[in-house]
Amino acid sequence: MTKDAQKTFTLTNNESGESWELPVVEGTYGPHCVDIRKLLSETGYITLDPSFTSTGSCKSKITYIDGDKGILLHRGYNIKELAEKSSYLEVCYLLLNGELPKKAELEEFTGHITMHTMIHEQVKAVYQGFRRDAHPMAIMCGVVGTMAAFYHDSLDIWDPEQRRISAHRLIAKVPTLAAMAMKYSKGQPYVHPRNDLNFAENFLHMCFSVPAEEYKLRPSLVKAMDRILILHADHEQNASTSTVRLAGSSQANPMACIASGITSLWGPAHGGANQSVLEMLDEIGSVDNIKEYIAKAKDKSDPFRLMGFGHRVYKNYDPRAEIMRESCHEVLDELGMKDDPQLKLAMELEKIALEDPYFVDRKLYPNVDFYSGIILKAMGFPVEMFTVLFAVSRTAGWISQWKEMMEEPSLRIGRPRQIYVGEAERPYVEMKKRK
Repeated sequence: MTKDAQKTFTLTNNESGESWELPVVEGTYGPHCVDIRKLLSETGYITLDPSFTSTGSCKSKITYIDGDKGILLHRGYNIKELAEKSSYLEVCYLLLNGELPKKAELEEFTGHITMHTMIHEQVKAVYQGFRRDAHPMAIMCGVVGTMAAFYHDSLDIWDPEQRRISAHRLIAKVPTLAAMAMKYSKGQPYVHPRNDLNFAENFLHMCFSVPAEEYKLRPSLVKAMDRILILHADHEQNASTSTVRLAGSSQANPMACIASGITSLWGPAHGGANQSVLEMLDEIGSVDNIKEYIAKAKDKSDPFRLMGFGHRVYKNYDPRAEIMRESCHEVLDELGMKDDPQLKLAMELEKIALEDPYFVDRKLYPNVDFYSGIILKAMGFPVEMFTVLFAVSRTAGWISQWKEMMEEPSLRIGRPRQIYVGEAERPYVEMKKRK
């Protein structure tokens, strides 16, 4: 292939000598794209790209990632600035609407979200159908999809107002459903949302308060919770977001689409990474054992892997990890846990790994999961809730991506192609003749 001055690519078939001009699509940042939508009809060929590492599935104005430089932008705003200066609901508004809200707009949006946090009372009966020891993510997959059975007035995907209401309902109600899943697993009564609390405060209150005593909100924990929500709100076309878009392309209702994203997120290679970090730290056990485990991580024949380092996209320091590291220290100081052995182990592991040429050369820098698991554990969340919290945060990104897709005039159902490598057509053999 060669690129010409008219910003097209020339594709040449070396056998037939035929050539085709393919248009180039340029983004604001990042690599340019060769538009191959007419490739099959014009050439008779399709492309093969397992895991879609070199395939753009859509145009989007929501999130941009430069993995080599460690940059993450939401609608053009750097994630570091958003985490330091903004709030989760402000970021939700930004993702949904494309601009930061003015004061009155944020107040109105916050009011809409707050008024939608209650759950239909009959949804409680759905929880009773699960075993007490059911994984909270299994419960979330079910109850979020169930919402479509209770909110018929906002399921018309072609009505902009109903799309807006569904977006607000999902952002507001998924935290309530998540807190109920946590309470259900503990055998504790559900806690109703409170309209006098902000988003992060309300979520912590629903998760940890009990009728027997007043729950005291700690400012550093509220701040850390809000940051965790902001840092996980959206991350471009990852597995779960792509799942939401693909489900939405079939014209499924938004509740079903978000449920499909939760299902994809449940995979340990996606949403369960911070749990894996804690399990790794428990396995290492002590600072004295770090060098031994570093050697194991380098040994390709050893199954041990250094969790929380490296990222499919980032080939530099994950910009979210730096912010999460700061919050980690603030939370542990607030809770009197700054001498926590697990944090000391994590800090020393980070130091050694960043100085070791093996990890430096491979750009295996700490990612956001390296610290988030430690924070969540310190705050009192059980390990099985970690991925649920990821889903609570990512709901804003999922529904924003779904909304953007539904507003695309050229929307069509997603239908990936395949390269068939099975048997050629052959005659049916009767049972008595089979050897």
